[in-house]
Amino acid sequence: MNRVTTFGAIVVAMLAAVPGITLADMDAATEAKLADVLQGPQRSAGNKARDSWRHPLETLKFFGVNQAMTVMEVWPEAGWYTEVLAPLMRDSGTFIAADFDPEASAGAKKMVENLKSKLEADPTHYDQVKVGVLFPMTKKLSPAPAGSVDMVLTFRNIHNWMARNLQGDMFASFYTVLKPGGYLGVVEHRAKTDQPQDPKAASGYVREDFAIAAAEAAGFKLVAKSEINASPKDTKDHSNGVWSLPPTYQGGDTDRAKFTAIGESDRFTLLFQKPAE
Repeated sequence: MNRVTTFGAIVVAMLAAVPGITLADMDAATEAKLADVLQGPQRSAGNKARDSWRHPLETLKFFGVNQAMTVMEVWPEAGWYTEVLAPLMRDSGTFIAADFDPEASAGAKKMVENLKSKLEADPTHYDQVKVGVLFPMTKKLSPAPAGSVDMVLTFRNIHNWMARNLQGDMFASFYTVLKPGGYLGVVEHRAKTDQPQDPKAASGYVREDFAIAAAEAAGFKLVAKSEINASPKDTKDHSNGVWSLPPTYQGGDTDRAKFTAIGESDRFTLLFQKPAE
């Protein structure tokens, strides 16, 4: 199966067929609901303003999210994608926020409390969210029952796991919670290919081949790649790593105009599947 799908000017290259591997496709009803959710009042103006960089409609369509699925988002933090996924799955599916362990540290507790406060403040959109714990530092790796999830999604998290060499534990946990035939969608800041991968990913950038190898080591098969979240202006050589760029601007006013002109980071977008048993 060699297939090319176009979302406007975005070309998605599908990989050659692998026995037992299939593609997910977003149905028309889900796409229509997603379009409404993206304009909904539960999303802040600041988050909506970043759609031109994060491409939530195109990204979730590429992954093949459907509203009747059980979808688990990994480490949602402030909830940028939670604002989209939770109301999308609310009526006919299940949304699981796999969060930090609040018992691990004061910082982790605060992050979990912030997310729960956000959910509790808007029951119209978030009353059906299930919150689990996925935190290898405290050996809590079962945010959902084994084989119960249709799709796991993680957005710009691999570098966080690499800082403590936890990527193997995380990918293995995704494999466990997914149903046979379930999907893993990954977005991450993309490192240059002409430089070795920093094992700690201190700059926030991760080589695409490194991420693929980590997922495959857990048993996943790569199904498709997309350039939906590419940003060609990103030179990836910034003094404060990826956090030099918007929206973080870690360097403050230093070179701010330059970083604004670059925009947000260059990112790879990958779809994997757990083979059907």
